[in-house]
Amino acid sequence: MSSGARAIADAGLLMLMAIALCVLTLLAPLRAESVHPDAKPVDSYRPINVAANFKKPDRESLRKQLTPMQYAVTQRDKTERPYSNNLWKLKKPGIYVDVVSGEALFSSIDKYDSGTGWPSFTRPLVDAAIVERDDWSLFAKRIEVRSKLADSHLGHVFDDGPRPTGLRYCINAAALRFIPLSEMEAEGYGAFIAPFKKAGYVF
Repeated sequence: MSSGARAIADAGLLMLMAIALCVLTLLAPLRAESVHPDAKPVDSYRPINVAANFKKPDRESLRKQLTPMQYAVTQRDKTERPYSNNLWKLKKPGIYVDVVSGEALFSSIDKYDSGTGWPSFTRPLVDAAIVERDDWSLFAKRIEVRSKLADSHLGHVFDDGPRPTGLRYCINAAALRFIPLSEMEAEGYGAFIAPFKKAGYVF
């Protein structure tokens, strides 16, 4: 191939890549909006649990407060190895809160075994407590999930989950702390007990 033909081929390839990027950019808002059609605007979020007055510590304080894995996941956007945690197969009733802020994020009512080795949920406990961002770190678009107050990296959400939402919130256990139903009231999460009573849990 001559240098002129090669230059034309390269230009054509660049043009195709630019068109593909434009298409993906246009489609991104559609995917983001389809995740939570009934979610409240994030700016209107007012937490109703013990994290309401949370102020995020500086990085040095967080290094002392968290384990190396917790810090790597929540502050450096790392991913723990599957099946390396103790929460993916936990079946006890309760809620999962941000390990940094204590913000209530997920409920065992919405938890299921996705077979991935990470805790998985069909929806957040409070939609507005979750922030979703486009993630291109693996050269393909994913939707990253972060906590609203602490800005902790939690994991990602995919659209291959079960009913009723069809979503799979694939979350790093290192970003979560589990609070059993029997301890929720004492720890300040009494506002989230009602769904467990409605579901027939006794405690």
